[in-house]
Amino acid sequence: MSPGRILLACATAALLAACDRAPSPEGLKEWTPGDHTGEQRSGAKQGAKGSGGGAPPLVEATWRAQCATCHGAAGHGDGPQGAMFKAPDLSREDWQAKVKDEEIAATISNGKGRMPKFELPPEIVSGLVERVRSFRGK
Repeated sequence: MSPGRILLACATAALLAACDRAPSPEGLKEWTPGDHTGEQRSGAKQGAKGSGGGAPPLVEATWRAQCATCHGAAGHGDGPQGAMFKAPDLSREDWQAKVKDEEIAATISNGKGRMPKFELPPEIVSGLVERVRSFRGK
């Protein structure tokens, strides 16, 4: 038997053995939309810790995956691709003063200039608007 087949047989045996020890479905918690928005089953809001200023976990994850690449973790336009796309510093007092929440939401949803549009649920877009506002003066 070749070494590759031996490895495959061992891996298969290990997976089958692990399946026998898997927890029963009765012990698993039922998934709810609140698991992704930071709500507990009681309905109380639960903020995420980190640089998001209390943003729900899904908003924070969206910021990191979609926005921080250009705008940076704190919105200064210093993400890895920020210079290439000339991402604005979203923390600047003058920028924050002149742009309305509706304009920020429209830019996220429709794109603007070199920024692509993002098809996101309205609650995520409004969470991202709050996130952008949290950068003011920082």
